[in-house]
Amino acid sequence: MTILDKVLGRERVLVKENERALTLHKGEIKTVLLPGEHWLANRRGSLEVSRHDLKNPEFVSAYEKALFDKLPDVAARHFTVVRTGRTDVAVIERDGNLHAVLAPDRKLVLWTDAGPWKVTLIDTSVDLAIDAAVMRRLGQARKAELMSVHPVVDGQAGLLFIDGVLVRTLTAGVHGFWNVGRMVQIKVVDLKRQSLDVAGQEVLTKDRVTIRVNIAAEYRVVDPVKAVSMVKDFSEALYRALQYAFRKTLGALTLDQILEKKVTVDEEAAAKVRADMAEIGVEVSDIALKDVILPGEMREILNQVVSAEKQAEANIIRRREETNATRSLLNTARVMAENPVMLRLKELEALETIAGKVERLTVHNGTGGLLNDLVKLRDS
Repeated sequence: MTILDKVLGRERVLVKENERALTLHKGEIKTVLLPGEHWLANRRGSLEVSRHDLKNPEFVSAYEKALFDKLPDVAARHFTVVRTGRTDVAVIERDGNLHAVLAPDRKLVLWTDAGPWKVTLIDTSVDLAIDAAVMRRLGQARKAELMSVHPVVDGQAGLLFIDGVLVRTLTAGVHGFWNVGRMVQIKVVDLKRQSLDVAGQEVLTKDRVTIRVNIAAEYRVVDPVKAVSMVKDFSEALYRALQYAFRKTLGALTLDQILEKKVTVDEEAAAKVRADMAEIGVEVSDIALKDVILPGEMREILNQVVSAEKQAEANIIRRREETNATRSLLNTARVMAENPVMLRLKELEALETIAGKVERLTVHNGTGGLLNDLVKLRDS
C-alpha cells in the first residue's frame, strides 16, 4: 500500500480463484468480488470483507437476506437457489456427482461458480417410490438419510402401506421410498408352502378320557392382500380352526376307536377348515393327526391290557401245538395197530437207538422176545 492509498483511504483486497468475497461499506452490503486484485475505499475502517471458500459451495451468511433484497441482480448472477415445496424432494448434482438431497419445505443457496449444478425436483405426493438407479446413487454417495430401503426376497410378497393404507403389492427385489413425513410400512408375506403344528392339544373323548394330540397341517398363502387385511394373524386363524376341527372329530370317538383307526380329521371338518381359510387367501392341503399322548395311569392300564392279550395269544398257540402233537401220536399209533410190520420196524429203530447208547446189549428169547416186552438191558 502506497502513501497515496493511505491518503485516499483505499485498501487492497486480493481474492483467490477458489474464493468469493462480500463487501460491506459502513455495514451496508455493496457487492460480490470475483478473483483478482481490488482497491476499495476504507476510510476510518468503514470497509468489511466476508470471504467464502468455494470448497464449501453452500452459501451460509448472516447477510444472505440483505444481499437478495438489496442486490437481486448480483444475487442472481452469483447464486443458484434451490427451493422445495411441501411435498417436494430435490436431488442436487454437482458436475455430475450427487451433492445433496433436500427435504420438503427447504431452501439451499449455492455458489453458481462452484457448479455446474443440476437440480431434479421430485413430487412425493404422487409416489414415494424411489427409482432404482437413484436409490443406488443415494446409497453409494451416503446420502440416504431421506430414504428407507425394504428388501423382498424370492418366494415373498411385500405389501406397501402408506400412512396405514394399503397401496400395492411389491414383487421380489429391493425397494426404496422417500422418508419425508409420511409413514411407510412394508408387510412381508411368505408365499412358500409351510407347516403348522398344534402341539399338546387336550381333547375329551366320547368315553370321557382326556388325551393330548399333536396336529399338523400344510398351507401356503395364495392371496397376501386377503391374508393380511381380513384377519390380524392368518397363521393364528389356521391354528384356531385346526383346534376346533379336531375337538369336534375326536370328541365324537372313543379312545379305542382313536387308537385303532389312527384317525385324522374327518372330511367334513377338513372341508370346513379349507373353506374358512380360502376366504382369507390361505390354501390348506394336508391335515393330519401326528401323535396321541395318553395320561400316565391310562398308559399303564393299556400296557397291562396289551400284555394280557399277548399272553392269551401265546397260550392259544401253545395249546394248538400240543393238540397237533397229540393228534400226530394218535395217528401213528393207529397206523402201527393196523400194520404189524410197521410196529416191528419201529421196535428195531428203538433197539438201534438204545444200542448206540450202551456198550453191550443182551437179547434173550431171540427177536421174538422183543415183541413180548422181554428185552433186557444189562451193563457188563
